[in-house]
Amino acid sequence: MTQRVAKRAQTKATGKQVAPAGQQPLSQFVQEMRGELARALPQHLTPDRIARIALTELRRVRHLAECTRASFGGALMTCAQLGLEPGGALGEAYLLPFFNKDARVYEVQLVIGYQGMIKLFWQHPLAAGLDAQVVYADDEFTYAYGLDPVLRHVPSMAADRGQPVAYYAVARLKNGGSAFVVLSPGDIEAVRRRSKARDSGPWRTDYDAMAKKTAIRQLFKLLPKSSELAQAVAHDGMVRRDATADGIDAVPDYIEGETVDASDTTGEPSDPASDSPSDTATDAS
Repeated sequence: MTQRVAKRAQTKATGKQVAPAGQQPLSQFVQEMRGELARALPQHLTPDRIARIALTELRRVRHLAECTRASFGGALMTCAQLGLEPGGALGEAYLLPFFNKDARVYEVQLVIGYQGMIKLFWQHPLAAGLDAQVVYADDEFTYAYGLDPVLRHVPSMAADRGQPVAYYAVARLKNGGSAFVVLSPGDIEAVRRRSKARDSGPWRTDYDAMAKKTAIRQLFKLLPKSSELAQAVAHDGMVRRDATADGIDAVPDYIEGETVDASDTTGEPSDPASDSPSDTATDAS
């Protein structure tokens, strides 16, 4: 019996996910990380809260407890350093397990959520407004790039506004500057298909939010970025295996692999080879 088959048999018998051979359970590792998390977290978050959320995710997300300690610790530390809560409750960040086909192990891919990107935008001192919207077929919508850019969107009041025809993000800065990006459904699909999590996680459960996040990410290329926002963009969809504070400045890895269905609650793991607030934000001042 191979190690993977044995692990599946043990999981089926106990109803619990099994850590990789020779690795302590990640639930214990979370407790050990409290000190490092406390030093990394901003004031509005506590290590106890992050630890509770992490433990909940380990119980809730299928295969997450089977991931390597290095990748789980790296993802959790990135969340702490960026001040984002992992897990789907707030939509700030997601810890998604995927199967690394080369190393033959599960690893954690960190996906920054739509709300997480918005939160990080507001940390920049020039931030004055950020909006992301879906445009439907029955809406009035006009845009143009160039020396005289135009963006006008009047949503239809009909109960059924038709199918999505565009997604856009627009930002205003306190110095008077502004920028916007418009993406077609085909543009969004091209991004989704390149993601390891294209058929699971938030792409499956919150497609429109991920589409708007994609527009926001494209918009950020045109805007001044805080160090936190630049780090978030660099680590989004990547694997970090260094849980030290300096690890966030290193280039994370993009690993070819297969993301498993992380939207399900824990249960018997399947073989990876067979697994196939308001949107508008304005400056209150």
